[in-house]
Amino acid sequence: MSLTVDEIHVADAPDAWARAGFTVDAAGEAAPCCRVGGVRIRMVGSNHGSGIVGWSLGGLPAGFSGELDGITTARSDDCGAVPSVASPAAPAEHANGVTAIDHVVLLSPDPDRTVAAMEAVGERPRRERRGELGGQPIRQIFFRFGEVIVEVVGAPVAAGDGPSTLWGITYVTADIDATAAFFGERTAPVKPAVQPGRRITTVRHRELDISVRTAMISARH
Repeated sequence: MSLTVDEIHVADAPDAWARAGFTVDAAGEAAPCCRVGGVRIRMVGSNHGSGIVGWSLGGLPAGFSGELDGITTARSDDCGAVPSVASPAAPAEHANGVTAIDHVVLLSPDPDRTVAAMEAVGERPRRERRGELGGQPIRQIFFRFGEVIVEVVGAPVAAGDGPSTLWGITYVTADIDATAAFFGERTAPVKPAVQPGRRITTVRHRELDISVRTAMISARH
């Protein structure tokens, strides 16, 4: 059975996400969360750090240690999340037009080490490409965790021995122009995405008091 992303844990306050057009559910949960597609984004508060501080995965093998290449990782059945394979989290409607998570970016100082860590829990890369980021060459390796693509990004060769980190989230939106209009001056201009036929915009997340790097992309056709 392949892995699924059931929860993403972010070190933010729920009211910031509500102001950004996400529907936040505070009732009956260990911490407030919003449901995007089949994934819960749980707001654990800034006292836990900044950005994405961990995640909960379904389908992890028995005996998993609690970290995936340095990223705090919980088994869904150990933290109270409902495994998406058995009973998906009910998606919500969001005022910003978000309908799903397209991909999560994982920054790695050593992509080969990260690939080995993924393979150790039963996941193999779907594809790999070379690109540029800020004028520097990068390596991008793609995994599929249920409905979410996990994009591993790093230098072509190992650049260090520190932990990997979950860097940001790109969401699918039903109408990219309407979503850009919702955020107004807090988004960059909509432009063609790397994926053919799709368009993307980056949200100026810090202006919204959100610590997670955020982008919006049009749906696949």
